[in-house]
Amino acid sequence: QVHLAESGGGLVQPGMSLTLSCLAPDDSFNGNALAWFRQAPGSGREFVAAISWTGSSTTYADSLKGRFLISRDNAKNTVNLQMSNLKPEDTAIYYCAAKTTLRRTMNLPTQEKEYNHWGHGTQVTVSS
Repeated sequence: QVHLAESGGGLVQPGMSLTLSCLAPDDSFNGNALAWFRQAPGSGREFVAAISWTGSSTTYADSLKGRFLISRDNAKNTVNLQMSNLKPEDTAIYYCAAKTTLRRTMNLPTQEKEYNHWGHGTQVTVSS
């Protein structure tokens, strides 16, 4: 069952920036950790970034630190992913996910199995 709706994907040139957004219903958003994952062609889904329910704590895949920034707007039920200096290897389907099984915790899982609400994903293609 899909709970989340990603948007903002597209085709960009290397070195450019792109911001993804994810709109979530109250039961997916409120009090829950949210995350972004991505899946490149022929690969499994990998962790990108996560943010706590308060927005005060974040964690990132080591390889993406400094280029990607996750944030959430609790008034709009959205979580965003700002991506800068994009590279061809960033090409993937990007998914938004929520962990609703343990609410109001600062724990930020990085494993896919920890998240139980997902969106359909949005395609990001980085190519010249």
